Amino acid sequence: MITPPLLHKGDKVEIVATARKVTLSDITEGVEILQSWGLKVVFAENLFEEDNQFAGTDEMRAADLQNAINDRDIKAIFCARGGYGTVRIIDRVDFSGLLDNPKWIIGFSDVTVIHNKMNNLGIESIHAPMMVTIADATPESKNALRKILFGIDYENDEQQGKCETISYTTEVETCKIANRKGTATGEVVGGNLSILYSQIGSNSDIQTNDKILFIEDLDEYLYHIDRMMMSLKRSGKLEHLKGLIVGAFSDMHDNTIPFGKTAEEIIMEAVKDYDYPVCFNMPFGHISNNMPITLGRKVTLDVGDKEVNLKFEDKGAETDKKTQFKQFSVSVLWFTIFFVIALILGFLARHFINN
Repeated sequence: MITPPLLHKGDKVEIVATARKVTLSDITEGVEILQSWGLKVVFAENLFEEDNQFAGTDEMRAADLQNAINDRDIKAIFCARGGYGTVRIIDRVDFSGLLDNPKWIIGFSDVTVIHNKMNNLGIESIHAPMMVTIADATPESKNALRKILFGIDYENDEQQGKCETISYTTEVETCKIANRKGTATGEVVGGNLSILYSQIGSNSDIQTNDKILFIEDLDEYLYHIDRMMMSLKRSGKLEHLKGLIVGAFSDMHDNTIPFGKTAEEIIMEAVKDYDYPVCFNMPFGHISNNMPITLGRKVTLDVGDKEVNLKFEDKGAETDKKTQFKQFSVSVLWFTIFFVIALILGFLARHFINN
């Protein structure tokens, strides 16, 4: 997987709305947080446009995302919010420029469509709070996001450029269903369950064999959760996993006649025939303590009796060195070209003078 380079103070980042409409007041606090990190924040041209529920027409939203991808001065793209609409533009956008000029794309929920696309291209992305939610995120969540992006702690600007290993440890909570213990290592993929379900069979569907799948969701009926898990199972998404991470399933609904199972029980029933580790109530999803996940990164998941540990492979420092070497190589190449041109011009000048 390609890891985008670390951010640095003074880098320019862009806010893009790929789905539901957004206002300036919705994102003002989020913008101030990014600015406090030393980033120069710019708005997509059509960021505050409206087309019923959407942030402008499909053409406008696709153009904004495409421009942010193509602009080499933009070092990261922060999605404004989720809702619905990213799937309407995903096939209008050419992501191939990120292979040569990788940059972080940050968001969750409806942005899972983009995360899937990035994963299929072989580029890491970050499942994390967006502009409308980051102000309400816990300090731990903001700290972890900044640590991933910059390689430094939230309160310590002296560590810029130094990458540290990201890991999360969560105590096992008492609930109706227990975790399934075990240890697994593999690439973490996934995101919002509803979006993963809706992408099955499309060109932004993801391959889950030998991967650690992460799922979360919000505001769904329990029978919908069952329908989606059955679809994932029947399409082969669950059988060959290395592990399953279940984040927050917030604000679940039931019918007048109860479905009879919690979201966690529905999920465990769908994977009961397999033997990989499964953990519930992890701090990811539509909650204030929405910890960032570097999707596409190799992780080690250890589900024990008393706690769950998720440790991410540290690639950031290596990537930053590769980026610096690439920049140095380009500089050397240009210097060589100009030096050769100068020699040729000097030779031609002497030739004309002598003749």
